[in-house]
Amino acid sequence: VNSCFFSFTRKTGEPPLINGWIPYLGKALIFRKDAFKFLLDQQKKLGDVFTVHIAGRYITFIMDPFQYVYVIRNSKQLEFHEFADKMASKTFDYPALSKGKFPDLKENLHRIYQYLQGKPLDIISDHMMKNLQDIFEWKCSQATDWETEKMYKFCCSVMFEASFVTLYGRVPAADGHKVISEIRDKFIKFDASFPYLAANIPIELLGATKKVRKELIHHFLLQNMTKWLGGSKVVQARQDIFEKYELLGDYDKAAHHFAFLWASVGNTIPATFWAMYYLLRHPGALATVRDEIDHLLQATGQERGPTDNIHLTREQLDNLVYLESALNESLRMCSSSMNIRISQEDFVLKLEGNQEVGLRKGDWIALYPQILHMDPEVYEDPEEYKFDRYIENGKKKTTFYKGGRKLKYFLMPFGSGISMCPGRFLAMNEMKMFLFLLLARFDVELVENKAVRLDNSRMGLGILLPDVDIAFRYKLRS
Repeated sequence: VNSCFFSFTRKTGEPPLINGWIPYLGKALIFRKDAFKFLLDQQKKLGDVFTVHIAGRYITFIMDPFQYVYVIRNSKQLEFHEFADKMASKTFDYPALSKGKFPDLKENLHRIYQYLQGKPLDIISDHMMKNLQDIFEWKCSQATDWETEKMYKFCCSVMFEASFVTLYGRVPAADGHKVISEIRDKFIKFDASFPYLAANIPIELLGATKKVRKELIHHFLLQNMTKWLGGSKVVQARQDIFEKYELLGDYDKAAHHFAFLWASVGNTIPATFWAMYYLLRHPGALATVRDEIDHLLQATGQERGPTDNIHLTREQLDNLVYLESALNESLRMCSSSMNIRISQEDFVLKLEGNQEVGLRKGDWIALYPQILHMDPEVYEDPEEYKFDRYIENGKKKTTFYKGGRKLKYFLMPFGSGISMCPGRFLAMNEMKMFLFLLLARFDVELVENKAVRLDNSRMGLGILLPDVDIAFRYKLRS
C-alpha cells in the first residue's frame, strides 16, 4: 500500500521522488550498475535530499556530509538494529532476534562487544599477532626463493586462517591448515552469493548456496566447536548466552556463530587486499612504510627473522602513522557502505539551515559515504592514492574541510552511530599487523603490471572486492 501511495503523490515537505518506469524495480538496475554516478547525477538535478525507488523500497538519500549528524543523532526515530536483524537472520538462517521468543538476546549479545575494546582488545590482538606469525612462519618454510601467488587468494588464506584460529581456536587435526582451508573454500562460495541474499533474492534461486550454507553452519555445531582449542573470550561469551535460551536450537546457535565469522572476515579480507595492492603499486609509499616498521623494530630491540617473535603494543601500533595513513587511504578508496536507518514513525527530520524532510513510518534513510570519500572539495585528486593523506607535520591528520568548513565526519568505512561496526578496532589492528609482518619479513613485488578495479556488485554493502586477482611474488628479506 505504501509503495502504491508513493507512486502517485507526495506530501508537502517530502523530498522529490525518482520513481523509475519499471514496476517494483524502479531504479534498481541503474543503481546497481553504478550507484556512485547515479547519486551524483541526481544530486546535481535535485539537490542534497531526494528519494529513490529501488526494488520496492523508497530510500531517501542525505547527500550533504554536514547533515549526517542530524540523521545519526536521531537514533530513536531512525532505527537500524531491526533492519539489520531481519537481513542477517534471513542471510545466515537463524530466527530473528526481534521476535518475542528471545527476550533481551539482542542486548546481551551487544554487551559482549566489550571484549573487542580496551584491555580485552589487547589480549585478542596479541593472539591474532601470534597466529599471523605462525602462518607467516609456515609460509616461510615453503618459500626458499621467490614464491609467486595471487594476491587476493594470499590475503584470503592468511587472514581467514588467522582470524578463525584467533576467534574459534585451533583445529586439533594432523593437518589443521587443510581443515581450515576447506572451511575457507566453502566460505568463499557462500560469500559470492552474499550480495544476492542481502538483496532479498531467495536462496533457492542461488544454485548450491543453500547447501554450502548448511555445511558451513554444521561446522559450528556445539559438538564440533568443543573440539577446537584456545578459542577467544568473545566467542565463549556468545556460547554462554546462547545456552540460556532453550528455544534457540543447536542449528540456530551454530548459524549465529557462522554469522559472527562472516562479520569478522567478510570485509577485512578485501580491505587487506587493497591496502597491500596500493602499497605495492606505489614504491615510494612501500619504502616509507617499511622504513617506519624497521625503525620500530630497531628501537624496541626486536629481530624480524622468520622464527623471531615480534610483539607490538597497542600504543606502538597506533604510533605507526604512515602505516595507518596508508591503510586509511585504501579504505577511503575501496569502501562503499550504505548507512541505512528506518523511520519508526511519521515525523519531520530537521536539518541544518532550517531544512525539513517529511518522513513516513517505514521510510528508509541512507547516507552514502563513498560520495564524501571521493569529493574533490574534501580530498584533492580523490581518485589518486596518496598514502600520506592522513598525516600532517608528522602526526595523524584529523581535520578535513568542505567549502571552508570543518567536517565532523570525513572517513566512514565502518558505518556511523548506532550502526558503527563494533569490531572496527580489532579489524584495524589485524590489518596493521598483517602488513607489518609482511613488510618486515618479506621482499614483495608485483609480477603483473595490470590495473585492478573495484567490483561494484557489492555496492552499498561494505568493502568492494577486486574485479580480478593479480600475481605478486615474495621471498624472505636478507
